[in-house]
Order: sequence, then C-alpha cells, then structure tokens
Amino acid sequence: MIRLLVPDDLSGGRPILLADAQARYLVQVMRRGPGDEVLVFNGRDGEWRARIVAAGKRATTLEVVDQTRVQPPPGGIVLVMALVKRTPLETAVAKAVELGVAEIRLVNTERTNADHTRMDRLEAIAAEAAEQTGRLDVPRLQAPAPLSRVLEALAGGGPLVFCDEAGEAPPILAALGGLPKGPLAILVGPEGGFSPAERAGLRARVGTIPVSLGPRILRADTAALSALTLAQAVGGDWTT
Repeated sequence: MIRLLVPDDLSGGRPILLADAQARYLVQVMRRGPGDEVLVFNGRDGEWRARIVAAGKRATTLEVVDQTRVQPPPGGIVLVMALVKRTPLETAVAKAVELGVAEIRLVNTERTNADHTRMDRLEAIAAEAAEQTGRLDVPRLQAPAPLSRVLEALAGGGPLVFCDEAGEAPPILAALGGLPKGPLAILVGPEGGFSPAERAGLRARVGTIPVSLGPRILRADTAALSALTLAQAVGGDWTT
C-alpha cells in the first residue's frame, strides 16, 4: 500500500488536504481515486489507514480511518558525517534512513571537499526513503556545522564511534561488541580523511572510541553504511 508522510496530526475521522506534489503523485502517477486507501504517518502519531474522499486537479483530500501501528519510542543511532560531494552524500542519507538512524548531523572539517549542500533536497530524499522503507519517522537532519560544535553538542550523549582510517584502532566489530546498549553516534570523515590535528583531538576526547573498518580505504558513503550496518547488527534494532 502507498505510504505518505504528512505534517498533519492524525486521529480517526480527521481530514487531510494533501500538498500539491503528493496529490499529483497519488492521482496522476499512481492512478488512485476516491475510495482507494493509503497509509499515512507523521513521525508522531504512528501509522494510520486513510481513504481518498476527493481527488482532483486542484485538491486531493483524505479521511483518516484507523491506526495500523503505534509510534515507537525515539532513539537509535546518530550518524555524524563530514560534508562530501552531492552524489555520495545523497546516497548516504537515503541508505542511512533505510538502516534506521535517528539523526544525521553533517559536519565541516579541515579537509571537507564540498562547501555547501541543499538541505531541502536532502530532507526530501530522507522523507522518500522513510516512506519506502516502512519506518514511522524521518531522521532529524542537521545542517553542516563545524566539527568542534557538533562534538560539543554530542558530549554526554553516549559513545562516539570514530571511524579512523589513518591510525591503529581495534576492528569495529570488537569495539561495538564491548559497548552497552544505549545512545550511540558514528563519525565518518571526508574523502581526504581527518587532519592530524582533528584526529589527535578526537582521540583525546572523552567518550570517543576509534575503530578500524578494515584494511582498505573506503569512500565516505561506503564507510558510513558499513559502520551503520554493523552497529545495527551487533546492538541495534536488528537484534530485536
């Protein structure tokens, strides 16, 4: 069944007027009309079944019928990723949503090789991935900020798994296996890696756990998805 992310509060009998893009997708692309049903969610109220009551060029309206799934409690893995070029960044965002991250924080580092990104496009990609993958929320997506500021915001929020490609570090599976269940962040650097000063600061930071992702140098998006997959398999929601 088609799933749509909507901003509206959800409860039985409530009408929903779809945004133009969603209305066109539902009526013109998917060929749905009055009487057909879809699933809707907003990241707060769980998932609900809704029925199309009016479908036209100017307006498409749904009526919320009943709840199909309750909203799970918040939590999960935070992906902290250095800003990279558009295609690998968009790939990483889409796949991170599929892998169940709770939040994506973008960071600027000394070797960041991209100076800007379109947050509206990334948010649309994240929303589409959430719709397709069956999750009931869309991860929070934080605009790029200096590494020092992001690290300060994460202080006290659980261990930070630092994917360090340039130094001696235990294999990520060994490190993850020794962590208690709870809040966790994963840090992936830019294509050129972290600078020596950044690496030294990260290794000296309380709560940072340097790890190795193996003998090969991985692209940033590959590194992010590899680390997320292993974290979910060892102690995340793949184990429940």
